[in-house]
Amino acid sequence: MKENEFMRIFRQLCTIRSPWAVWADLISMIACVISNSIDRTPEHFERREKEYLECLERMGSHELPAQLYGIIVMALENEPEQDFLGKMYMDLGLGNHWKGQFFTPYSVCGILSEISCGEIDRKIEEKGYISISDPACGAGATLIAAVNNMKTVKHNFQNHVLFIGQDIDRIVGLMCYIQLSLLGCAGYICIGNSLTNPLTGNVLFPQEGKEQELWFMPMFQSKIWTMRRIFHMSDRQ
Repeated sequence: MKENEFMRIFRQLCTIRSPWAVWADLISMIACVISNSIDRTPEHFERREKEYLECLERMGSHELPAQLYGIIVMALENEPEQDFLGKMYMDLGLGNHWKGQFFTPYSVCGILSEISCGEIDRKIEEKGYISISDPACGAGATLIAAVNNMKTVKHNFQNHVLFIGQDIDRIVGLMCYIQLSLLGCAGYICIGNSLTNPLTGNVLFPQEGKEQELWFMPMFQSKIWTMRRIFHMSDRQ
């Protein structure tokens, strides 16, 4: 099982460092790699490249982190209907690091998603796309469930659905970013307090506010979403 293989390799990194410290560096490294592959804005790229190198130095080498990244990719490719990182996080007991976090089980998220994802095709045909937002996304279980429900509708979710998440906890927010990116979703994750500092404005043109971090998924930079933003700007003018 991928879970057992992940745990075995992860624990090799915890001989002299706490599991939480290792996890935080692992997630940050992977998120920075994904982001910097497509987001070349200087204020993001340079800061995330620096963060990646700092995490790599603490890890000691890239070999084991790369193996863990590969396991995450394969786990979601083999079984997309799961919150793999959320499960690993809870199995490692890391939810206790911040005030007893507990992620909603994926099975429950699946039921909630089925209830809330009605009339998707009609809404897409009216507007061309829809957005699905979770202001307390955690590792992304609810949005992942929505992704899998989108596969049952007529329109391709990669071209017609924006997935938007926000979370005050940076590491779990980046877990969501990683998983949705690997599942081929278009959208972005905002790190910030959704109660006191929520994302505002048009979903096609997210603006990074004070005390916020925006992490764009690779599919958000695809040709179809780029053209949609261009057409939207033309219509407004």
